[in-house]
Amino acid sequence: MAVKGDETRARIIAAARALVEAQGSHGTGLNEVLAVAGAPRGSLYHHFPGGKDQLVGEALAAAGREVDAMIDDLAGTLPAARDLVPAVLDALADRMVAAGYAKGCPVATVALEVASSNEQLRRVCAGIYEGWQRRLADALRTEKHDAGDDTADELAATVLAMIEGALVLARASRSRLPVERVRRQVVRLLA
Repeated sequence: MAVKGDETRARIIAAARALVEAQGSHGTGLNEVLAVAGAPRGSLYHHFPGGKDQLVGEALAAAGREVDAMIDDLAGTLPAARDLVPAVLDALADRMVAAGYAKGCPVATVALEVASSNEQLRRVCAGIYEGWQRRLADALRTEKHDAGDDTADELAATVLAMIEGALVLARASRSRLPVERVRRQVVRLLA
């Protein structure tokens, strides 16, 4: 029975994740999540006693882990940050284009929506971004982009902001052009 419950829980998280990324937390209703997941209402309360905030938080965490796994996969063949970062940007852009611009960064929509209104979800988003920034800084340090100060951390923050901004602009314009422009600048910056 636990396997069936785990599968139902995973379906609910996957449905919430897809809907929240495309529509935001405020634009996604629990009935819609349950319909997409094909799950009964009781499953929601059983698996997510913290309600919608818990569900959205877990959906964001799952999205963060997916991007982490993508970075790990790419880093296996492209360990240099100057190669890795453009590849990550390309992968996120490919994902966005394949979704008809309904998806960009799996965290950004909620982060923008809840920054001043929901401390629990704001912390989840901030934690995911901090993890990505740390991963970028670590990759930059291995290439000697840290001169004994916080250069790698600052460069990682800059690169992450460039990636996030490019994805937001691309979604808004329904064009990959902002991503391509930022990709060229990231390559120059990390050369």
